[in-house]
Amino acid sequence: MPVTQKCQYALRALFELARRKGDGPIPAGGIAERQAIPKRFLEVILHQLRQGGFVDAQRGKEGGFYLARPAETVTVGEVIRFMDGPISPVDCHRERPGHDCPLRGGCVFREMWEEARAALEKVYDARTLRDLLEEDRRREDMAAVPAYVI
Repeated sequence: MPVTQKCQYALRALFELARRKGDGPIPAGGIAERQAIPKRFLEVILHQLRQGGFVDAQRGKEGGFYLARPAETVTVGEVIRFMDGPISPVDCHRERPGHDCPLRGGCVFREMWEEARAALEKVYDARTLRDLLEEDRRREDMAAVPAYVI
């Protein structure tokens, strides 16, 4: 199952907060603008992220949002699980109440889905917000290198 748009927005919002760490609290509008996220939807997402302990907020004229934890401790996998639930490549592989696959015991695909789930988790759990920041800096550095073409 693909990562939902809501979860992608949550990851982009967290990335923006990590990128702007040290700038003080960042207003939702600033995050929305920089990451091309609808502001009203972002406000709902930030509220959810706050409940999950990913962000904190400061009220008032100088208010806004900031990361509640260091960027190196927040993994992509953790955020995906919080926003979307268990990581799974297919819907039938997820453990859900009221969903009972008639082929569960003898499904030839089950082992493959399990391998795919484990691979996805390995990738998502190995990547932190800090890793994404470093990747972003490398990309910016590469873009800044002039190309000498004759």
